[in-house]
Amino acid sequence: MRVIAGKAKGRKLESVPGDAVRPITDRAKEALFSILSDRVRGARVLDLFGGTGAVGIEALSRGAERVTFVERYPPALKVIGHNLQNTKLAERAYVVRGDAFKFLRRQNIGPFDIIYVAPPQYQGLWLKALEMIDARPELLTPDGEVIVQINPREYEEPALSNLERVDSRRYGSVQLDFYMLRGREAADNG
Repeated sequence: MRVIAGKAKGRKLESVPGDAVRPITDRAKEALFSILSDRVRGARVLDLFGGTGAVGIEALSRGAERVTFVERYPPALKVIGHNLQNTKLAERAYVVRGDAFKFLRRQNIGPFDIIYVAPPQYQGLWLKALEMIDARPELLTPDGEVIVQINPREYEEPALSNLERVDSRRYGSVQLDFYMLRGREAADNG
């Protein structure tokens, strides 16, 4: 696992020991940032279920203004901190030790340009997080988007009021679903 482009290009990222964290593959990450393109530059990003921090760190490397990482698993928190120090991107990062769902209930957070949701697999956590974000559209900027990383077998149609799925891509065992506020379309779907 490595940083693909930007200020920290080529830096290796540490992995979380064991199988509690499922990091995004380099192939899927490269595709994700190709789709996001210039929308990352200057963006405020929320990386829920931060894991290794690979997605948020890639965003920082490519010029995101600030990334908030939310993670509760202590070994993953340690890895995020190490990876931020190793890439020299810690000054624009805010790491929250805690539960993603409690974080989403907090007042005075956001708005974010990009919210990345990649929880542990097969527990329905992605759906719960997406529904919580849907219930609080103020968490997103008007052109903001939510990106959900799941295994394709996990997908089920969510019941959403404010968000709509505008794109879905598969890269092997990784599915990336893109949601925006109803009536908006992604600026560039790659």
